[in-house]
Amino acid sequence: QVQLVESGGGLVQAGDSLRLSCAASGRTFGTYAMAWFRQAPGQERELVATISSGGSTYYADSVKGRVTISREYAKNMLVLQMNSLKPEDTAVYYCASSPYMTWSPRANDYDSWGQGTQVTVSS
Repeated sequence: QVQLVESGGGLVQAGDSLRLSCAASGRTFGTYAMAWFRQAPGQERELVATISSGGSTYYADSVKGRVTISREYAKNMLVLQMNSLKPEDTAVYYCASSPYMTWSPRANDYDSWGQGTQVTVSS
């Protein structure tokens, strides 16, 4: 199984940018799909973005055009660059890894999760 540790959350203002990082260990980096999910209070966990082992990506409609998911292979790091942040982006953001190479929008298809990092966007 993969161990995941997120960092980079914080309190920002609407319109600001934020970069989340997820350090991965325990399995050869890049050989499995990974994703960022988020969960706001009282709401279900939802997909933000996902990337396959081959680099293909998928974004939720709510963040498309504002968010980029990428891998930094030299650091075994998954990155989520978020721009033009909105108050509705406020949530705990989780990094996840899949046992499969292809991405999936379903949380149940991911078997390793980080502890989460809080992102708060003020208006």
